[in-house]
Amino acid sequence: MTREKEKMILVSFHVPRSYVETLDDLVKMGLYPSRSEAIRAALRELLSKYSDMAK
Repeated sequence: MTREKEKMILVSFHVPRSYVETLDDLVKMGLYPSRSEAIRAALRELLSKYSDMAK
């Protein structure tokens, strides 16, 4: 998967309130610029970890 200017697709899903609160804390601490970027980073890590199994 390449990260260069790939088109973004809106994905909606439900998560526990505590997850959102923790994401907001990470953003407030300056670790991520937004919730979306924090979620994208987590997805990149997950997909990288299991990418060899998915093919």
